[in-house]
Amino acid sequence: MKKRITKIYSEFDKAKLYSLEDGVDIAMKSSTAKFNETIDIAINVNVDPKKGEQNVRGKIQLPKSLGKVIKVCVFANADKQDEAKEAGADIVGGDELVEKVKDGFTDFDRCISTPDMMAKVGKLGQVLGPRGLMPNPKLGTVTANVKKAVEDAKAGELEYKNNGIVIHSGVGKSKFNKEELISNIKFFVETISKDRPAGIKGDFIKGVSISPTMGPGIKLDLGSLSI
Repeated sequence: MKKRITKIYSEFDKAKLYSLEDGVDIAMKSSTAKFNETIDIAINVNVDPKKGEQNVRGKIQLPKSLGKVIKVCVFANADKQDEAKEAGADIVGGDELVEKVKDGFTDFDRCISTPDMMAKVGKLGQVLGPRGLMPNPKLGTVTANVKKAVEDAKAGELEYKNNGIVIHSGVGKSKFNKEELISNIKFFVETISKDRPAGIKGDFIKGVSISPTMGPGIKLDLGSLSI
């Protein structure tokens, strides 16, 4: 492992700003782990996270998906549980599922709730919140239209939000071809750029970097991202 990391870091300049194409080349070349690594993106944004109106949050469907199977959990009463299962939800339940999650169960990637379950699901904030899994009506994950919410989630729709001054997300897999990764990265950055909160002065996006799961962070030249 040490030799692999040393070789990777010796082949690029961590202080240099690389074009998107060159950055993707390096990310793919440095993805030498035995598993299909995730290619992550980190966007440094000009916001004051203490000001609620400046926080950035939304959902996005990447053009080339995420390259992973999304495990979806749905909180619903009996009348909506069959709908959730038929739509492809992996975990479905009511009060018993609330108790299971309360005890620490979080083996899922997305969480959806019907409105009538939120009084109970809302009490799971300490478990779901830190993992970014809490259902949110603004993101369509608190809804009576369970079928659509599950289908969107299973199709690879992802949520994003700033953690402090950074927005972090996966944008593909190391086994994607170069064009697929470039397409996803451009689309993600363009989406964040359009989600600029009102009242921000100066540049909104201050920096962008990409990295494979087990590899280095590669800084990108913002000019190559057309923002």
